[in-house]
Amino acid sequence: MLADNTAHLATSARRRHELTRSKAIQALGGLKYTGAPVTFETIARNAAVSRSWLYPQPDLRTEIERLPQATRRSTEPTLPAVQRTSDPSLRRRQEAALARNRELAEDTLRLRRQLARALGDERAEARTRHTSASSGPC
Repeated sequence: MLADNTAHLATSARRRHELTRSKAIQALGGLKYTGAPVTFETIARNAAVSRSWLYPQPDLRTEIERLPQATRRSTEPTLPAVQRTSDPSLRRRQEAALARNRELAEDTLRLRRQLARALGDERAEARTRHTSASSGPC
């Protein structure tokens, strides 16, 4: 009678499946990180698995199909997630820009007042010169 090796075969198949899944997940993460196009072809090539193996994996298939749609909507080059600006960072930059705009508006107002004062002084001085020159002997 032959020995029953099905348990060993099942264990080996399970290990091989998990290893293959791990390689596919790493390839998917790597492509998302670099901003490269995520397709069944690129995942299969980077993970050294077949495309036909990827299609029946529901979670991987959903992620692979979702990502290219997101990148197709944008015409700008995709940046890796670590290089993208976060919302809190954008808010801080906006607050800094608004504060700078307020400072510049205050400076503009102060300079306009100084200019008006200087022009008024110059006009008054010109009147004084004009009246003193015209009131002289004729």
